Amino acid sequence: METSDFAKLSEPIALVVDDEPLILMDTAEMISDEGYSVVEARSADEAYEFLDRHSSLQLLFTDVQMPGNLDGFDLARVVADRWPHIRIIIASGAAVPQQGDVPGNATFISKPLSAQLVHEVLLTHNITSSN
Repeated sequence: METSDFAKLSEPIALVVDDEPLILMDTAEMISDEGYSVVEARSADEAYEFLDRHSSLQLLFTDVQMPGNLDGFDLARVVADRWPHIRIIIASGAAVPQQGDVPGNATFISKPLSAQLVHEVLLTHNITSSN
């Protein structure tokens, strides 16, 4: 995404990361329904490259298991350290977080996802689009 394209997005902005196209599309739609402009990435590596250029977003929603150098836990830790203003939701249907996997400003949820679950997590953890 070009800088000019990113600048046209209305806030709040979420970056949704998943390597499964249908899951990515469904998750992006759920987050969009919550009032976010959504940018999609198909790997944690791609998400990191995007964030290196455009870090003025409010939410990172990432899967854990993806191809590449970084997985979702790695991405979450890097984002928490480098861009602490970004709220983080980590989701997985297979991985179980170990000590140190989930940063302090992140929330872990288990897949499968539903619109209701996404809504509740955003609301419960005060990550609503009005922040």
